This record gives sequence, structure tokens and C-alpha cells, in this order.
Amino acid sequence: MTEQRRLIIHFVDGSKKLLEFPKQVTDDASMAARLKEALEARHLVIEADGALVVIPFENIRYLQAYPAPKKLPSYAIKGATFRD
Repeated sequence: MTEQRRLIIHFVDGSKKLLEFPKQVTDDASMAARLKEALEARHLVIEADGALVVIPFENIRYLQAYPAPKKLPSYAIKGATFRD
């Protein structure tokens, strides 16, 4: 069975989109390199439902990715819970 991943994109206008996709990489080093590349490119590139979607980071408030990667940057806060 393919491991599914979820990404919720929260836009600056208050809307959000849920994206479901299969696991893209098999190791933490590849994932870190791809994340760094995406952050430097300043846009999110997605192939979804046969279409190419490009979302500039300026339109994104924040991203939620599930499940969280096992390996995170040393400066990441771990084990947190949001409270309203």
C-alpha cells in the first residue's frame, strides 16, 4: 500500500486547500534537499488531477504537512500543541 501524505495549504485570504498525495521520497536526506529547493524557488509546484499548479509563496500564509517528518531541523520546536 502506498503511504499517503496530506498537505493543507492556508492562503493569505483565509481560504485553504487539502492536498493528498503518495510519499514522494524514501529518505530524510532527499526530503531535506527537496524542501530546501522548494523554499529557495519561492513557489509550490504541484501536479494534481493531470494539471500543473504553481502557487507563489507570497499567496501562502502557512502549510500543514501530515505526517510530520521524523527528522526536523535542529531549531524546530517538537511535540507542540496549538491552543486557541
